[in-house]
Amino acid sequence: MRRSKSYRISFVVLFIALVLSLLLNISLGSVSIPFPTVLRAIFKGSIENESWLYIITDYRIPKAITAILVGSGLAVSGLLMQTLFRNPLAGPFVLGISSGASLGAALLLMGASLFSGLVIYGLASSIALALAASLGSFLVLLVVILVANYVRDTMALLIIGLMFGSITSALVGVLAYFSDAEQLQRFIFWSFGSVGNLSWPQISILLGITVIGFLIALFLVKYLNAYLLGENYAKSLGVPLKRSRLWIIIAAGLLAGGVTAFAGPIAFVGLAVPHLTRQIFDTTEHRVLLPAVMLYGAILMLLCDTLAQLPSATIVLPINAITSIVGAPVVIWLLVRKRKLIF
Repeated sequence: MRRSKSYRISFVVLFIALVLSLLLNISLGSVSIPFPTVLRAIFKGSIENESWLYIITDYRIPKAITAILVGSGLAVSGLLMQTLFRNPLAGPFVLGISSGASLGAALLLMGASLFSGLVIYGLASSIALALAASLGSFLVLLVVILVANYVRDTMALLIIGLMFGSITSALVGVLAYFSDAEQLQRFIFWSFGSVGNLSWPQISILLGITVIGFLIALFLVKYLNAYLLGENYAKSLGVPLKRSRLWIIIAAGLLAGGVTAFAGPIAFVGLAVPHLTRQIFDTTEHRVLLPAVMLYGAILMLLCDTLAQLPSATIVLPINAITSIVGAPVVIWLLVRKRKLIF
């Protein structure tokens, strides 16, 4: 009873932190806008300065919503992978799905000379880039699902996923070697990751993908708890190993692939947030962990994006660099303070 009350308090604190992080993210940027004006624009939808209103409603709010979806999606995907493989180093990228998205983007940005009849304008559009990355992640996910039907050992599936990642990374390397400087630069900028380039229709698609992934994960809670004690124990409890593993892969693949397709390959969040959540909540119960990692992931991405855009400066740092620089010391400090890894 006492622990349940503690969880409720923690979730209330997390929700308040999420709201504050959201307001902070929307308030700060290269253009200095007074905080009361930002609040009026959010809640009333109209302010005197039309350019400020455009910046808030057409750039900062979509960017903040994207950060929430990206952070929560990667965090849940990482939790699913760590539970399935019972490996603290597993993350959203272990099955090669994100590498597949990178290969799709690389083929579009650096493989233009391989395809005839493609319009250069189409190559530069963010919609075409998202479609190419989505197709790449979907094809790799499809192959992983087919392999999962024939491989019984979960660790063997992990190794196969890492091999898929190596193959796709090698193909990206070959494309980069034969690309000119402009093509290579476009791909490098995409690989830095960004939450600030999505339109409302693209955000709606990403929202749909993440909601589907979250719902599948919620239905798998009992199976996920059983997996923590090993596959043999889970099987003794009546867990359908083959089917449950397949759905875990689908949920994690949808979340990781969707995020990578629309925001680029953002590192660290999916690996670190589940560990942060376990350390702070001191539990392995997925009924608690799933909503907690969603909130923690969203908060972390909002704070990292706020730091990346360097308030009152025109420079925007790569979000990938910020997530690692900010998050890694926090994880190290927590592990040193707790002196153990809860898993």
